[in-house]
Amino acid sequence: MTTSSDTSAPTALNFRSIDFRGRRLSLAELRAAVPRARHQTMADAEQKVQDIISAVRSRGFSALAELASKFDGVEQSHPRVSPEALDQALAGLDPAVRAALEESISRARQFADRQRPANVDVSLGDGAVVSQNWIPVGRVGLYVPGGLAPLASSVIMNVVPAVAAGVESIALASPPQKDFGGLPHPTILAAAKLLGIDEVYAIGGAQAIVSFAYGIPGSGEELPIEPVDVVTGPGNIFVATAKRLVKGVVGIDSEAGTTEIAILADSTAQAPLVAADLISQAEHDPKAASVLVTDSAELAGAVVVELERQAFKTKHSARVLEALSGPQSGMVLVDDLEQGIAVCNAYAAEHLEIMTADAAAVAARIHNAGAIFVGDYSPVSLGDYCAGSNHVLPTSGTAAFSSGLNVTTFLRAVQVINYNREALEQVSGHIVSLSGAEDLPGHGDAVRIRFQ
Repeated sequence: MTTSSDTSAPTALNFRSIDFRGRRLSLAELRAAVPRARHQTMADAEQKVQDIISAVRSRGFSALAELASKFDGVEQSHPRVSPEALDQALAGLDPAVRAALEESISRARQFADRQRPANVDVSLGDGAVVSQNWIPVGRVGLYVPGGLAPLASSVIMNVVPAVAAGVESIALASPPQKDFGGLPHPTILAAAKLLGIDEVYAIGGAQAIVSFAYGIPGSGEELPIEPVDVVTGPGNIFVATAKRLVKGVVGIDSEAGTTEIAILADSTAQAPLVAADLISQAEHDPKAASVLVTDSAELAGAVVVELERQAFKTKHSARVLEALSGPQSGMVLVDDLEQGIAVCNAYAAEHLEIMTADAAAVAARIHNAGAIFVGDYSPVSLGDYCAGSNHVLPTSGTAAFSSGLNVTTFLRAVQVINYNREALEQVSGHIVSLSGAEDLPGHGDAVRIRFQ
């Protein structure tokens, strides 16, 4: 999922262990004890994002140019990607990569097309009808990471459900790349073109989220960036923080921040597979989280051996080792599967793999996860690319209350009330009684006047 390589030499693996065996922990204690990124890191990110919000809102394209120079090392006059650049990117796309993108698009569309909920009409009596209609938002801004890894697959994950929902105006942003003349990675541009998206911006990180949320006015020949109704897409801690800070100005999918994987495994699991899957997410980012939950001390030891063996061989070994050795990663030893399930529900992982005996039955008992991957042949890598599911998922425990990106992210449920005179008259007395109980007599008067 990346074309960059690490230049620093690998150091050592420090995959820490947390032992819950013999302890009865409450939900609050479990949430406090599972591996997480340090709070200070999040506080630092929030201050930096607040500064970016202020700069972009006050100075618009000028601020974007400064941020592109500072963070991406590129000089920029306007971030809009030209139609010619999109055409060239698609024309130059490797045929094998194009075939893979097309297969991923096909599977994602089949899943997304079945997600749209039906409108509902409920008759509560003659002339009394209440409806709920699902209506797409007017405009969305989609973010696609492109720093350590140019996530062309995230173009698909963002665009396909938005199109299935019926969104008419779709804009996409991805970081400018110094190696590609200040444009986003060509594979990202090619994927956008393949999906029919022509409004694409070379803007990275928190500043992309801010630009979509508030819009940027044009000047002279500068085209504006119109504000959107919903912002979606994964990213690092700064992207996730920006989404949290603009929520309320716009809707967001979830705080889809730096990736994380948890694996619930017992003695039947294969250590090489467990280690490979932990590494697959650790290669995303030095702050990525990889967590093993197991009741088998023997498996835990074997996984550490496999991590040592595989991590030093992988392309991005320094990045992987840093992620695996961070406070957000480690193994949790539990007494049994019951405690393991409780730990997983408390952790609320973005990606949760179940590698146990009767994995499907265990998976059915998990309530908090962005996506659940069942058995040895459903790795997270499958979900990243070709499962048909969506890989833009809630992180940092927010899967306990939010969902992964899907068609309903781009829909609003609008209620329609249609009563005739007789139907209103039937409940008018109740309305008057309730308005009096709440000391809001004007509510009752608004009904009485219709029958005088």
